[in-house]
Amino acid sequence: MSDHGIFGPGSVTWRVMGEPILLVGGFRALLMQGLHPRAMRGVLQNSALMDPAESWARFQRTTEFVRVRTYGTTEEVERAGRRVRKIHAKLTAHDPDTGETYRLDEPDALRWVHVGEVDSYLTVARRAGVRLSDAEADTFVAEWRRAAEVVGLRTEDVPGSVAELDAYIRAERPGLRFVPEAVHPLRQSLNAPLPRLLTPLKPALPALTLLAFATLPRWARRLYGLPATPVGDLWATATLRALQTGIGLVPAQVRYTPAARRAHRMTAA
Repeated sequence: MSDHGIFGPGSVTWRVMGEPILLVGGFRALLMQGLHPRAMRGVLQNSALMDPAESWARFQRTTEFVRVRTYGTTEEVERAGRRVRKIHAKLTAHDPDTGETYRLDEPDALRWVHVGEVDSYLTVARRAGVRLSDAEADTFVAEWRRAAEVVGLRTEDVPGSVAELDAYIRAERPGLRFVPEAVHPLRQSLNAPLPRLLTPLKPALPALTLLAFATLPRWARRLYGLPATPVGDLWATATLRALQTGIGLVPAQVRYTPAARRAHRMTAA
């Protein structure tokens, strides 16, 4: 296959995103994104989060979108992007703080969602021990500007380095909070809606959610009403390292998804 999509062999993204520990990064991204009032209300008012059929179908669609955007061909990525942009352009939400009705594709919310995702993947990867130099971390952030275009943002409107990423998050902090009408994610994880076949995995979700919370910055944990201490930071990093080490003992044929294995082969070639 000569068309490698928006990243491709040699990209930092292909090297990082296949790591199973990034599942924690995905959960962390949702928690970061949930602190933007308009982004959170857009989800709350347009999806049935606690409906098992709806929530699981939504999770599958999101997972598939991430896979296609990361490993798909240019045509596949463009098709997935058009679908997402079309959906967002049709949906609206109400902001009770201002009385406004707004579209889900407004740039400010989309930008925060993008940054929450990039920051979460990068943070979890580095704290878990995935080898990334400072220059490679900057490259990862810059590569994800292409991903921002897929959902309708302009490359110049999103951070292109770790320093720009951190500066953007600092600037947004005054407007971030957890909206009162939302169910707390930690409590929600205790009663997570899963299909019947996946019910045996239900006991693991609170632990995964707790770990994702622990990887958040302290200010973000405080916004969720949770303890935020250096001890929690140390526990999160140690747990991520232990998990990454344990996962590394699993044969690559089992450890990586088919798409990630193919990406590794292409990179090696």
